[in-house]
Amino acid sequence: MNFFKMLQTREANGRPIRVGLIGAGKFGSMYLAQVLKTPGVHLVGIADVAPARAIENLARVGWPSERHAAKSLDDALGNGTTHLTDDWRAVVARPEIGIIVECTGNPIAAIEHCLVAFEHGKDVINVTVEADAFCGPMLAKRAKASNVLYSLAYGDQPALTCELVDWARACGFPVVAAGRGHKWLPAYRKSTPETVWDHWGVTAEQAALGGMNPKMFNAFLDGSKPAIESAAIANATGLDAADDGLSFPPGSVDDIAALMRPKAEGGVLSRKGLVEVVSSLRPDGTPIPNDIRKGVWVSFEGDTEYIRRCFKEYQVITDPSGRYMSSYKKWHLIGLELGISVASIGLRREATGVATAFNADAVATAKRDLKAGEVLDGEGGYTVFGKLVPARKSLASGYLPLGLAHGIKLVRDIRSDEPIAWQDVSWDTKLPAFALRKELEATFARASAAE
Repeated sequence: MNFFKMLQTREANGRPIRVGLIGAGKFGSMYLAQVLKTPGVHLVGIADVAPARAIENLARVGWPSERHAAKSLDDALGNGTTHLTDDWRAVVARPEIGIIVECTGNPIAAIEHCLVAFEHGKDVINVTVEADAFCGPMLAKRAKASNVLYSLAYGDQPALTCELVDWARACGFPVVAAGRGHKWLPAYRKSTPETVWDHWGVTAEQAALGGMNPKMFNAFLDGSKPAIESAAIANATGLDAADDGLSFPPGSVDDIAALMRPKAEGGVLSRKGLVEVVSSLRPDGTPIPNDIRKGVWVSFEGDTEYIRRCFKEYQVITDPSGRYMSSYKKWHLIGLELGISVASIGLRREATGVATAFNADAVATAKRDLKAGEVLDGEGGYTVFGKLVPARKSLASGYLPLGLAHGIKLVRDIRSDEPIAWQDVSWDTKLPAFALRKELEATFARASAAE
């Protein structure tokens, strides 16, 4: 890729890529652990609603206190240090900063951050994939109108999956399916922040030491994050969601090619061209060796006899027929890899994944019986989980996207496992996130009517 050499050149020429970070939580902290060691990048400002917590995280990842002691953005730009503030608008408005990394994990706030950044001519790397899942196509459209870039975050599984899909297609392979791995059992649907560590694989003490947010990690466990990230993958690659959502078939990395083929040929897919998630657990809860839990994969087809013969000659692992093969990246390192997005945008003007369609949606679904008047608490909480559905189904049924199921009140009772619709809640129509989602729905409803 030559990114490192190009960054060294920027460093030597005194022309660093200038970055602003909004949100210094777990993902942001992982990027903070790396950015000081990356030549050619200057993190000018960090904005966080809780500066004291951000300072704790900076210390946790090894930042010397003098590196974030700049009293203003002017000082940070003058001496190459970083200014810490609770004023995100000041960071976004600063002309010298070229890239904003949205890293709050708050999808409603993230939409506003992205839109304001576009207005100020900033490229945006959106770590808050929950926002991309319900508004990615519109964010991409707004960025293009402002002549800037909008991107998924490298290191997170959607961007890494997009990279594998692009690799396969650029090689000439028809892509059959793509997605990520996950530790999954159906019972996890009902997990709450109180039960997450019982299933995750760490103790509550270990989680606290690592600054792990139980609600955020429960969003992975209960299937919400897989739905959100699968929606982002589908919308960025043009793949589809199955009519009945994710099936979480269990398998090792060597099983992917056999699993990810049509049911008529022995696999699990209802048709080719879908997103899916592979579980690292058998139905009885026992772990599968050589799993893909922390990784991503793409399944593709040898569509000629010659290519299938090449698969055999090079002794790659295929399905039993020799027609389907997969490639994978077994690990993703989350914020530790975010520098690739910064380099890709800052040096090559290329996003590391961006929505090009609206094929899939992650919708809010009741985790238990809910009563009118209850307030929804979003992904990973006590009230809802995310379910992947085709976008056409979500639009036709008026489903509420999971990313907007935060702090809004139910106006009727909802049964457990029932999707929640717009008509079931009251919401603030003035919030940018709600307005942009409604714009998306109107845009794609018109597109469907014109077909």
